[in-house]
Amino acid sequence: MHESTISVSGVVSCHRCPVRFFLERSIPVEESHRYTVAKQISYHLGRSLEPSPIWEEIRTVSPSIDTDLGGEFLEWVEKCAEGSFRKAAEHDVPVKSARLGVHGVVDRVFAEEPFFAIVRSSQAPPAGIYTADRIRIACLTACVEETLGLKAVSGVVEYIPSGIARVCIPQPRDRRATLRAVRAAHRVAAGEIPDRPHNPPCEICHLSAVCNAEPTTLAGLL
Repeated sequence: MHESTISVSGVVSCHRCPVRFFLERSIPVEESHRYTVAKQISYHLGRSLEPSPIWEEIRTVSPSIDTDLGGEFLEWVEKCAEGSFRKAAEHDVPVKSARLGVHGVVDRVFAEEPFFAIVRSSQAPPAGIYTADRIRIACLTACVEETLGLKAVSGVVEYIPSGIARVCIPQPRDRRATLRAVRAAHRVAAGEIPDRPHNPPCEICHLSAVCNAEPTTLAGLL
């Protein structure tokens, strides 16, 4: 049991790089416009998709939305209309696991297995599921079981820009990676300053400029 919980997104950040998780705890991260678009489309999956009212919803949720995304939005709606998606019984359900000490939100919940889905604003990989999304599903299966009382052995990853939904069944390697990331995240949350990993993903990290501005130790960031 853990006295405090770490967000699932925090666990994923710690899996990628504990330094990134360390920095994100003090730097606010705003929702991207692409995620706003994907998220709003997700509320309409499983039924007829009408672009105009969905776009109006997006503008209401995010008045500063980049209008240049309008073209991509129409492409995403078209691909999702051609894809295979179920209608959700519930949306945005908070879940947590006292055993792991993590919490998160399940984007879509269903009456039958797979019991939940997460919404992603990235293109689907050519095959399979991104490692980060496998970590998310591994965390959330535990959370869903403890919070909702459902024996979830899998989850769905919905890549909205591709109009693709893929079932993810966490494997032992996914759970091992998840446990390592959870333990590392709890150590950072408890005050430990993490070391940089040997092969950090700096080239794709939105905090690389902040991190690289500190050439010696992270202690100066405290």
